Amino acid sequence: MKADFSFFATRRFLPLFGTQFLGAFNDNMLKTAIVVLISFHGLSLPGLPPEQLVNLAAGIFILPFFLFSASAGKLSERYDKARIARLIKLAEIAIMLLAGAGFLLHSAALLMGALFMMGTHSAFFGPLKYSVLPQYLKEEELIGGTGMIEMGTFLAILVGQLCGSVFTHNGPLLIIAALLGTAVFGFFSSTAMPSVPAGAPQLKLSWNFLGDSVTLVREAWKIHDVRGAILGISWFWLMGAIYTTQLPTFTKLHLGGDADVYTLLLALFSIGIGVGSIVCAKLSHGKLQLGIVLLGSAGMTIFGADLALGALAPYHGRLATLPQFLAKGGSWRSIVDVSLLGFFGGFFTVPLYTWLQMASPDEFRSQAVAANNIINGFYMVAAAIGSALMLKSYNSIAMLLLAAAALNILATAHLAWIAPAIWRQRWDWLRALRPGAAS
Repeated sequence: MKADFSFFATRRFLPLFGTQFLGAFNDNMLKTAIVVLISFHGLSLPGLPPEQLVNLAAGIFILPFFLFSASAGKLSERYDKARIARLIKLAEIAIMLLAGAGFLLHSAALLMGALFMMGTHSAFFGPLKYSVLPQYLKEEELIGGTGMIEMGTFLAILVGQLCGSVFTHNGPLLIIAALLGTAVFGFFSSTAMPSVPAGAPQLKLSWNFLGDSVTLVREAWKIHDVRGAILGISWFWLMGAIYTTQLPTFTKLHLGGDADVYTLLLALFSIGIGVGSIVCAKLSHGKLQLGIVLLGSAGMTIFGADLALGALAPYHGRLATLPQFLAKGGSWRSIVDVSLLGFFGGFFTVPLYTWLQMASPDEFRSQAVAANNIINGFYMVAAAIGSALMLKSYNSIAMLLLAAAALNILATAHLAWIAPAIWRQRWDWLRALRPGAAS
């Protein structure tokens, strides 16, 4: 069975892809624009220095995932997911109007409010985008669809970050127009999503957000394969949080590159994940191949470790511009490492997200994705705390990245232990490449 992406241009997939892409793009454009205003244009709240305000913005965006993911999962299970998507995207337009007022008035309070609401928007859309895929796509299309969603998400993150930085330096009107226009296009894209039957129309909604979250994670943990998929995906987000958070400072202190060098490396990392997601889907030949997770993990360990080993010593001297960095002899080692780190990250995550969708009962799928989002958030917080402790002890980002690569071996071994299918299927994807094997 060959990988087939012909579904991409159909109504079963393209409206969902467009809605997801535009939402992720707007998320990151708004977050980056606010950080740029804080860092370079004097946006402030009384009593908070800029670096604390940046951390506050990050916390404000992620808080809704802890508060509302359980409710979001229930909502997507209780009603038609396409209808919920349209309501969410309509709310995004209102959020961007609030953000526009914040940019015009240079008001940190309004922008932080808009950021919290945009985090809430994303918390409600997250369970929907993955749980609706099995309702839109055939089983043999699911791995390809998941790969396309992953590719689109990381490219949207990259482009959103770049646009948020560039547009904000040119005054408020351009960034307001971009945010509002993207939200409007996202809404129109959602109107083309086909209606689907509710997974659990009898499900009761609740205002007990904290209690619902605890209950939801407990219920998800009872399903063995769902638990394994969530642990694997959450580890990926922990690793991703370490690399994306530390990459700017690592570029400056260990690679000796300026902001343009960092932008290049971030772009290569994001593009690598996108390309890796598509190649993973191709190698899977329309079937869930859990063994590819081991290949992805091995690549993440090898190239993550090589990135750290290639720049163990701190850099002293003037920061290199992008042309100067590219002209340096050792720069291409870092470029290849970052690119392949992202590439194999795509191999690691796509099978796990597909596994989560396939392992979840129809009436629980949205809630399983919501539980995954909650645990992802905890892992990313753990990444921040662990990184801070490691840097306090060793004061070396290269050592932190080397430790992350080593821990990845242990985490993958644990994942294969609780999910033996990952080890049993380690060569299945390779056998499928033989002539006649995938016909």
